Amino acid sequence: MKESIHKYFQVGLIAFMAYPSALKGDDPNIVESLKKIAYDDYFDAIEISWIKDKDKRAEAKKLLETAHLKVCYGAQPRLLTTGLNANDINEEGRKKAEATLIEAIDEAAYMGAKGITFLAGKYAEKTKELAYSQLLKTTRNLCDYAKTKDMQIVLEVFDYDIAKASLIGPATYAAKFAAEMRSTHNNFGLMIDLSHIPMTYETSKFVVQTLKPYLVHFHIGNTVVDDPSAEGYGDEHQRFGFPNSRNDVPQVIEFLRVLKNEGFFNSEEPYVLSFEVKPWKDEDADAVIANAKRVLNRAWALLED
Repeated sequence: MKESIHKYFQVGLIAFMAYPSALKGDDPNIVESLKKIAYDDYFDAIEISWIKDKDKRAEAKKLLETAHLKVCYGAQPRLLTTGLNANDINEEGRKKAEATLIEAIDEAAYMGAKGITFLAGKYAEKTKELAYSQLLKTTRNLCDYAKTKDMQIVLEVFDYDIAKASLIGPATYAAKFAAEMRSTHNNFGLMIDLSHIPMTYETSKFVVQTLKPYLVHFHIGNTVVDDPSAEGYGDEHQRFGFPNSRNDVPQVIEFLRVLKNEGFFNSEEPYVLSFEVKPWKDEDADAVIANAKRVLNRAWALLED
């Protein structure tokens, strides 16, 4: 493409994956990590999660406002690091998950985000229908609360049998759930991640076309899924070029091509397109981020006008 990617997307970074010490919300160096992103004008958007310390939260809020970054809020760590499940078939467990997600909406609003993203809990064939109804209950309650703040609720589509083993799930099942949600709430949407597409045994074209009416947010990243014995197998969001991984420049080009063909290049109201990349073991986080930018730059340069 001859024109800048920043015309059509707000390019973002998931801060709590690039700097995973932030996942539990208690990283003493969270502001220093956020500064690295705030100082980098490659990024138009940043995805943060919980910051438990109110003083650090206030400092982070001021920093992100000053940097003029679009702030997005990922509530996934509130569930993944605590074992809470938004579709828990135990009602008390479901309520606990809903409660932390309500807190996430409040924190996101304070930080200047216009919504939150979250994920469904575990997939189990025996309790699939009950879990589905529990997820509908949770998500509708979240949407009701978010609407009072003019905010959006976004569900991220994950794998169902490899790593997160999430209820939502393959694209067709995600579309079914989204259609039911949109029948009652217009502040609900879906997010897809290029790194999850190989884990649901699908293609970018199939996923985007199937979920097109509901897509509001995008992630790109990498995964190792072909050999369970391979290092890094599962939903680990390794850097591009990681051994035995699936996604690199060609797959990012195809993802962008599909988004272009399906009408998601929007210069008036650009969608967020964020890197979800994570250092593996002792890898340097900043080098991993630079890696991702190089891959996206190359893919964009090779994408047809």
